[in-house]
Amino acid sequence: MAEAVLGQALVGRDNEGLGGSPISAQTMPRPTEPRTARAVEATPGALVLFLSDRRVSIACERCSPRLAAASEMERRDLELSPGGYGIHWPRLDEDLSVGGLLQL
Repeated sequence: MAEAVLGQALVGRDNEGLGGSPISAQTMPRPTEPRTARAVEATPGALVLFLSDRRVSIACERCSPRLAAASEMERRDLELSPGGYGIHWPRLDEDLSVGGLLQL
C-alpha cells in the first residue's frame, strides 16, 4: 500500500523541479567558457594577465599569501600552462587558475 501512495504522490511530477516548478531550457544555467591567458608577467607588485581581449593587473597580495611573501625573483619564475588555464610557480610550489584570479 505504501508503494501505491508513493506512486500517486509522484503522478504528474515527472517534469517538475524542486518546489513543483517546471524545469525548462530557459532556467537551466548555461555553460561558460573557461577564461584563459595568452601570457602572464610578474612585476614587482602585481601579476599581469594578458587575455585575448584585455590586460588585467592584480596586486600580488590579492593573489595568494605565498605570492605576496615571495621575492621578486621567485614571482618572476612562473609557468603558464599550455592551455592558458593556470599559472605555476615551481620555486613556491604554488598553482593558481586564471579563472580564479579573474574573480578577485
